[in-house]
Amino acid sequence: YLIRRARISCASIWVIGFGGALDVAAVLDFVDSGHDLIVAADTTASDLIKSVATECGVDFDEDPSAMVIDHQGYAVSDVDGDHTLIAADELIRSDVILGKTKIEAPVLFKGIAHSLNAANTLALKVLSGSPSAYSANPSAKLSSPPSLTGSAISLVSVVQARNNARIMISGSLDLFSNRYMKSSVQKAGSPSKYEKSGNEQFVTEVSKWLFHERGHLKAGNLRHLKVGETGEPAMYRIKDDLEFYVDIFEWSGNSWEPYVADDVQVQFYMMSPYVLKTLSTDKKGLYHTSFKVPDVYGVFQFKVEYQKLGYTSLSLSKQIPVRPFRHNEYERFIPTAFPYYGASFTTMAGFFIFSVVYLYNK
Repeated sequence: YLIRRARISCASIWVIGFGGALDVAAVLDFVDSGHDLIVAADTTASDLIKSVATECGVDFDEDPSAMVIDHQGYAVSDVDGDHTLIAADELIRSDVILGKTKIEAPVLFKGIAHSLNAANTLALKVLSGSPSAYSANPSAKLSSPPSLTGSAISLVSVVQARNNARIMISGSLDLFSNRYMKSSVQKAGSPSKYEKSGNEQFVTEVSKWLFHERGHLKAGNLRHLKVGETGEPAMYRIKDDLEFYVDIFEWSGNSWEPYVADDVQVQFYMMSPYVLKTLSTDKKGLYHTSFKVPDVYGVFQFKVEYQKLGYTSLSLSKQIPVRPFRHNEYERFIPTAFPYYGASFTTMAGFFIFSVVYLYNK
């Protein structure tokens, strides 16, 4: 199934054991090259597999015999199991990652827990443990409180690297099995029984996102011009009125479609943003705005930095110098200086009147 999902140009690796020249550095180089990766583990996962996950900001439970246990959210299913067979329904609320069709049936999960490094802002929980879940050895008595409990447990996580490479990390190999995908499922304490678990829909939708069939943006044709002109200038003058344009599209799986959003912004930047404007869209992929060049001269940049949950990040910039007024471009009489002009002439008139009165008055 996963091989069939990898039919597009992006690549994946399902790592069970390493051998030959394949090591942690090779896998990380693969991701650094912009490729996508699936890491699926269970209780037999090697230290090398866990090391790959750690490098991605995901930490598996240190106890090698620990599994996710849930005495309230376990699955009553035709698949044999105990309270380590979980009917998980704590899904991320993101249409771009899981699709617009809601996953109604719980997802069958049997495997190990992991947590996300708090310092890693690139990792997201896609499937989380319920409040009653915990990680422990199911065949041994608890001698101390479990280190991972409740919603801190992540069952399936995704990472989008800064180069937009995507990684999926699962604590269960069985999650991808045909057996779990075709099994009926009923969560303990729930009257609803589903003829088919949510595994197939869950894996299908996440893999669409993982392999950039959804949530992949591209931007280009960044351009700007002075109001009333058609060509892009080599520089602007302070207080010029300008217009800014950029095209943004989203990959639909088959073609590039216009991306429609109301939170795309442009910065007119020199050391810090002097202008920050939200772009308007014609809903055909074109984003635009207009503003006045600030009364500061120097080398500026038009910058579009766009980051949104589930979408590839966009980073575009274009440099443009801004010059001050030339000596012959200033107004001969500045309106804001009229009070000073008036004060000067009033002083002269007063001095003249005072002189006349002083000289001719006995």
